[in-house]
Amino acid sequence: MASIELAGVAKTYPGKETSHILKDIAFSIADGEFVVLVGPSGCGKSTLLRMIAGLEEISGGEIRIDGERINDTPPAKRGLSMVFQNYALYAHMSVFENIAFGLRLAKTPKAGIQEAVRAVAKMLQLEHLLQRKPPQLSGGQRQRVAIGRAIVRKPRAFLFDEPLSNLDAALRADMRVEIARLHKQLGATMVYVTHDQVEAMTLADRIVVLGPTGVQQIGAPMALYEEPANIFVAGFIGSPKMNLIEGAIDAGGRLTVGAGLALAWEGGAAQAVTVGIRPEHLVADADGPIRGTVLLVERLGAESHVHLGVKGLERPLVVAVKEDPPRDDTIWAVRPVAGRVHVFGPDGRRMPARAPEAAGASLFA
Repeated sequence: MASIELAGVAKTYPGKETSHILKDIAFSIADGEFVVLVGPSGCGKSTLLRMIAGLEEISGGEIRIDGERINDTPPAKRGLSMVFQNYALYAHMSVFENIAFGLRLAKTPKAGIQEAVRAVAKMLQLEHLLQRKPPQLSGGQRQRVAIGRAIVRKPRAFLFDEPLSNLDAALRADMRVEIARLHKQLGATMVYVTHDQVEAMTLADRIVVLGPTGVQQIGAPMALYEEPANIFVAGFIGSPKMNLIEGAIDAGGRLTVGAGLALAWEGGAAQAVTVGIRPEHLVADADGPIRGTVLLVERLGAESHVHLGVKGLERPLVVAVKEDPPRDDTIWAVRPVAGRVHVFGPDGRRMPARAPEAAGASLFA
C-alpha cells in the first residue's frame, strides 16, 4: 500500500469567471488509512480525486505517492485503482472477464488470472455470478464487480468516486458494510469521495470536509461532530442537521438568542454570533426555557424528529426524541444539554467554550 501527500494542489479552468476550482489543497493520507473527501456538489471533491488518479491535469502544487512526485506520471503507471459511480463495466463481457480485464492487459499468465479472479470473487461473494453479464446483475452486484476489478490488480491505493450514489438506501447500507470489511481485510489505503455525510461518518478514519473556499476541516469523524471548526462544518456533519440560531453578545458579555433567551456565558466582545445546538442535544423538560408549538413530527421508527416553532426564531427547532413524541399543535418545552451548545463568531469560526458551560452550569437563565 502507499501514503499520499497533497501539497498546495490547485485546479483552474481558463475562461471561467471563478477560475480556481481548487486552491492550495494540502493534507496527507497515511499508508493503510481510509480518508473520505466530503462536501456539497460543486466543491471539487471528485475533481481532486481525479487529479490524484491522473485523470485531471494539476494546475499547481504537487501530489506525491510514497514521497515520489507523480504530477506528470501517466494514470496507468501510478499504481492506483479507481471505482466509479457508474460502475464502468463492459456489458458484453462476463463478470469473470470484467474482473480479469486489467490482468489481461498486463499480460498476466492465464493460470495467474484464474487464481486471482476466483480469490477476489470468493472475497466478494461473486463466485456463483462469474459467467453472468452486467445487465443480468443488480446494482449492488455490479458495484461489487467494479470493486473486484480494482482489487485484483493489487494497487498501491484505492480511489472511490461516489460508488454508492446509484444504489437504493438498503443497498447503500449493505455496501457500506462491505467496503468497511474490505478495508479491514486488505489493510489498504483508500480515498473515498461522497456528498453523503452518513457514509463519511461510518467509513472514515479521517474526513476532509471541502466547501466553496477549499478545505474546511480535517479530522476523525467524532472530532468533527463534537468540535466543528466553523458553521459550514457544523451544518454539514451530523444527521439531522444542527440547529443554527442567530444571537448576540452584549457589552456585558451576556449572550442572548431568539426572544430574549439567555445563555450562560462569560466575557467576549459585543458582537453578533450564531448559536448551534444539535437536535439530539435538546431534551424535553416541562420547565425548560425553550417553549414553542409542535409544528410537525417525523416518525422514523426508533427516533422521531419534532419541529418546534419558537417565538423569536426564524426557523423551527428540530428536536430528536426516542420516547413518545408530543402531538402536533401542542405546546412543548425543551432545554439544551449542558456543555453541548456551540457558539460561532461573525467570521463563522467556532468560539471556545466558556467556563460556566464547561462546568455544567445551566445554559439558559
